[in-house]
Amino acid sequence: MSIYRELILDHANNPRNTGIIVKKTKTVLVFNSLCGDKVRMDIVFKNNRVADIKFIGQGCAISKAASSMLTEYAKGKKKKELKKLTKTDIMNLLKIDLGPNRVKCALLPLEALKKLLIT
Repeated sequence: MSIYRELILDHANNPRNTGIIVKKTKTVLVFNSLCGDKVRMDIVFKNNRVADIKFIGQGCAISKAASSMLTEYAKGKKKKELKKLTKTDIMNLLKIDLGPNRVKCALLPLEALKKLLIT
């Protein structure tokens, strides 16, 4: 097994930044209608930066791992920087090739984050 697959399994089995933020700036819930994955994401902004971000997800290992990895990446970043994130950036975080059906799973957390960034 590659180190990158092990990293994804680690994030899927031991996700970082899980839970609900009580005093959040904003929250969103997104669904993948193709497979049933769900991601709820809460965020706190201070001085245009991500002060805290958490998620609750139901779904496959790719969706959970991508949520965990993306929330880790987002902490401390400016809104302006996060608005520029693309599919390629998420694939670079995961460091594995995915089939077309699994790409949608990996991009669900990015969809949630982009909605949180809309003001």
